[in-house]
Amino acid sequence: MIKIKRALISVSDKTGLIPLASFLSGIGCEILSTGGTASILSEAGFNVIPVSDVTHFPEMLDGRVKTLHPNIHGGILAQRTSQHLSQLKEHSITPIDLVVVNLYPFEATVSRHNVSLEEAVENIDIGGPTMIRAAAKNHKFVGVIVNPLSYKELILTMQENDNCIPEEMSFKWAVEAFTHCAAYDTIISQYLYQQIPEASEFPEVLNLTYRKHQGLRYGENPHQNAAFYHQVSSPEPCVATAQQIHGKELSFNNILDLNYAIELTKEFKDTSACIIIKHNTPCGTAISKNQADAYQLAFECDTVSAFGGIVGFNECVTTDTARKLTSIFIEAVAAPDYEDEALEILKAKKDLRILKVNSPNQGLLLQELDMKKTVGGMLVQNRDLKQVLPEQLKVVTQRIPTEEEVTTLLFAWKVAKHVKSNAIVLAQPGRTVGVGPGQTSRVESVKIAVSKAGDKASGSCLASDAFFPFPDGVESAAKAGVKAIIQPGGSLRDEESIKVADQYGIAMVFTGVRHFRH
Repeated sequence: MIKIKRALISVSDKTGLIPLASFLSGIGCEILSTGGTASILSEAGFNVIPVSDVTHFPEMLDGRVKTLHPNIHGGILAQRTSQHLSQLKEHSITPIDLVVVNLYPFEATVSRHNVSLEEAVENIDIGGPTMIRAAAKNHKFVGVIVNPLSYKELILTMQENDNCIPEEMSFKWAVEAFTHCAAYDTIISQYLYQQIPEASEFPEVLNLTYRKHQGLRYGENPHQNAAFYHQVSSPEPCVATAQQIHGKELSFNNILDLNYAIELTKEFKDTSACIIIKHNTPCGTAISKNQADAYQLAFECDTVSAFGGIVGFNECVTTDTARKLTSIFIEAVAAPDYEDEALEILKAKKDLRILKVNSPNQGLLLQELDMKKTVGGMLVQNRDLKQVLPEQLKVVTQRIPTEEEVTTLLFAWKVAKHVKSNAIVLAQPGRTVGVGPGQTSRVESVKIAVSKAGDKASGSCLASDAFFPFPDGVESAAKAGVKAIIQPGGSLRDEESIKVADQYGIAMVFTGVRHFRH
């Protein structure tokens, strides 16, 4: 048990400071402090010993040097053995039993727009991490607290243990302290690395910082444990920063599906878009000037798969849309906002998960890393944010696509990017009519998309996320009545596919861009 007789408090975040100091002062604990923390405590009437009285040096270099002194670190690092205590006595150093420190707000500083490198560097804490690491290393004899949310737990623990800290709690807080410092250093490292001109996109050492967002009931299956973590300093609209305003707790699979719904909404601007996701794949996507119509068209693409799906919108959900949404069972809906009446209609479904997401039209799409975990390793790439413009299309057939067909082809192309490979999307103007995802052969994906589209396959436009390795896929599409195709091109048998397209009067364009999603 650690008896708390002397505490050092130096905090950037002053949350909960006064109640903590009141408790420590009330049990007769001496309080050492620095700078702004000491001023606040003194003004509140607490008897505070300035660190400069212990070090016998003033704070120096604009506050860069305050606690870096043997009189402080000797008091923190000394084990309570006769040898260490005699050395402390020899040098007139008093042991410090509790360190309460949180760090300069580096993360908040660099999250601000147009922050300068100089300002960022000045918010790199030196003395704070040093004290935290010293106390955490000596956790058998010194308690360390880095999170204001832990103050209540500290007070309760000491009240229950005769103003002492049990070793198991000290060890727990020491682990939290080292984790806190590791995350702090990682954020600094990531920020500074990004300031290097011509820095490699993929650093030799990949440090990642994610914070636990919530525990989950289970993972993909009930026998798997799971939790959801969110990336530090990610301002882009995403499922990790979405606000759940109604419904059951999100599941592991809900979160994955919501991620895909939100990401696909970002493809569409200046018009209402609706995306219905099932098992990480869009089973219906539509755009329209009227949101309720967009939902209806997306739903009609695959009314069977839409049951139990996730629905995403890129605009505020209207009352008319909400009425349509409640006509079938859906797991969750995500949108930038909701009309008041629409929200009341949706909340009538007590289990429906309702999420509010920052507008996809706000903020930048970040060139962050996309990671796929393997056992024992990590595959890392940049995000697939590649866009294809009409003028970049290469017409390779005798028939040139009409302006309406080009618009529909590019719409289908955007959707295909978010469909599992091999991916085939059939579309009529402003809506998908058939989606063939994730097959081991491209012709099978074509057949599935055609089967789902039914009569709507006739006169549709087809998007393929990668080239056709054989002309059989083009021929299957042609027999179903497809009138235009967009694909990357690049197959050794491109000429065979083009020949089939010409035989059926199909217009075909190449993008030169592939969109595999495994």
